[in-house]
Amino acid sequence: MTLARYACDPALSRGRRIPEPVAPTRSDFQRDRDRIVHSTAFRRLVYKTQVFLNHEGDLFRTRLTHSLEVAQLGRSIARTLRLSEDLVEAIALAHDLGHTPFGHAGQDALNACLKAANPKSAGFEHNLQSLRVVDALEERYPAFNGLNLTFETREGILKHCSRRNARHIEAREPGGVAQRFVAVAEGAAARQPGLEAQLANLADEIAYNAHDIDDGVRSGLLSLEQLESVPLFNRYRQQALADHPNLQGRRLLFETIRRMLSAQVYDVIDATSERLRQAAPDDVQAVRQQRALVCFSDEMALQSTSLKRFLLQNLYHHPQVLQTTQAAQQVVRDLFEVYMADPAQMPQSHTERFDRPEGSAQAPGAKPERVVADYIAGMTDRFAAKEHERLKGQTVFAA
Repeated sequence: MTLARYACDPALSRGRRIPEPVAPTRSDFQRDRDRIVHSTAFRRLVYKTQVFLNHEGDLFRTRLTHSLEVAQLGRSIARTLRLSEDLVEAIALAHDLGHTPFGHAGQDALNACLKAANPKSAGFEHNLQSLRVVDALEERYPAFNGLNLTFETREGILKHCSRRNARHIEAREPGGVAQRFVAVAEGAAARQPGLEAQLANLADEIAYNAHDIDDGVRSGLLSLEQLESVPLFNRYRQQALADHPNLQGRRLLFETIRRMLSAQVYDVIDATSERLRQAAPDDVQAVRQQRALVCFSDEMALQSTSLKRFLLQNLYHHPQVLQTTQAAQQVVRDLFEVYMADPAQMPQSHTERFDRPEGSAQAPGAKPERVVADYIAGMTDRFAAKEHERLKGQTVFAA
């Protein structure tokens, strides 16, 4: 497939922070994807929470299955828009590498722990942690820390960043992946990443809205009757019943979600194509100077927002979910407290990183609280629970 003129072309990549010879059979973006798939952090995603904790059932989504679904949706849309499928896939597979155990509950707890330990700390951001994983924490290669990914993949991974962290990154990497966040902080017009990064971000939203409905119904916390109040869901439920009057139960749920996903994919293709027609960007740099070009139609954006609001109220804030959320946050807080008081409870490879120079041949050093946060963020749900039981003698989650 010939890429569109405004797509990210691997032959025109801004390159890697440490130059490497090109691979004989793979583009730079394919190589990024392969490095991500073979990373330790990627394998850990199979035991990291999406919404339901890992021990709550074998069929609920995990960070790994979510990332695969994002990659599938992203590639389907990218192919039609003539964008780089390989880059979209690489970003999708890497976007959650920095997530803590126990999902957003773990992230919120770790953020609070960091700020309490050091008031000057910028806290914990999972997007920044994902970049930290691929830039520094993976230790697979003799010549560099991290995975040494291309600028375009790293740009897509860092989809959100606080002003403080952006300025810190920009100081180390002038004109790099954080530049667009610094520019906005200083009053400049908003800048966008490449279209592939924009697409991976929207595919993430499409994927988690759909699979959280599925997991919510599977868990018994949501019902099909409740979902009839959601316009986006009910529209395609009615279509499914019109074509298959006897459809019910899980088959009705799956068919509704399938139609809903297809409609959103086609909507993104049509709405994005129209914005590209109007903007007519000549290249990737022109894309970065525009408003976001990968988008829903106005109607679909409203319906997606309504669905997110429903899930927030009825699933993410469900008493049963909140109960496990509180337990998960206690695990993270306890682990942080123990490791800060007694770092020897962590593997030696982590304690050796305390204030090691950034130029070290091994993973760069950091303040103790950041090293502890790196260690906890890298844990799976079940390892964190086992560590908590070992260190505190408590079983927090029922089997």
